Amino acid sequence: MSEWITLEQIDHTCDVIASKIHTKPRIGLILGSGLGDLADLVENADVIPYNELPNWPLPTIQGHKGRLVVGGLDNQSVLVMQGRTHYYEGPTMGQVTFPIRVMQRLGIEILIVTNAAGAIHPEYVPGDVMLLTDHINLVGMTGLNPLRGPNLDVFGERFPDMSQPYDRELQQKCRDVAKSADMTLREGVYAWLSGPSFESPADLRFLRAGGADAVGMSTVPEVIVARHGKTRVLGLSGISNKANLDGSTVTTHAEVLEAGKILVPKLTTLIRGVLRSL
Repeated sequence: MSEWITLEQIDHTCDVIASKIHTKPRIGLILGSGLGDLADLVENADVIPYNELPNWPLPTIQGHKGRLVVGGLDNQSVLVMQGRTHYYEGPTMGQVTFPIRVMQRLGIEILIVTNAAGAIHPEYVPGDVMLLTDHINLVGMTGLNPLRGPNLDVFGERFPDMSQPYDRELQQKCRDVAKSADMTLREGVYAWLSGPSFESPADLRFLRAGGADAVGMSTVPEVIVARHGKTRVLGLSGISNKANLDGSTVTTHAEVLEAGKILVPKLTTLIRGVLRSL
């Protein structure tokens, strides 16, 4: 595949998906590292392994099953991505965000995106859920914006506005669900770094000074492409590890996956509550 994704490639994949599913999904969900078990709740599910989909990027990282699950969840028709591909795995930015384009062509109106993230805010601890209110697109600032290349006019304009990347009405619904469930919901700014190395203490102090509350290796390119196509977005970070601002601790992928066991019930409550409120 060339660096630039074409409408023909997107539509070819859409046709394959459409031939394998029985419901027309309205809401898309992307489940991050260790968070894929939520897909098991989808009813009357059509399950499509990513390797059956032309042009679809294949995840290589533990904790990402690599399946599309399409069906019903809390009276909503959903398309769930059980795992994602990250830029650090080697694909182009167009390939990383290819699933978002497919969702848009399938008629997805709302994208709920989740990730595992490291806390930078000193009060946030593993097991917390953070509602994304904004993001820092550090990788995009340095040239790797997912909209680089020919603009796909059918989705949106060349210079899309990013003043509200995360939908304020969906944020409020999420806050209401958390309050009714008596759950602590953190809020903040997510910083995107390309990875795969975890951040150095100086990296984290730099990000904190810039206003970041959590940091991770995904989500932001997906959100930019979603907003380019006028898809509404709700973003949730599962805080999986404490930021190492002084170099005293070691961060591992194993602890990220372990934190997922605590986070999945919380994220399930929030996401299902939001779906019921739509």
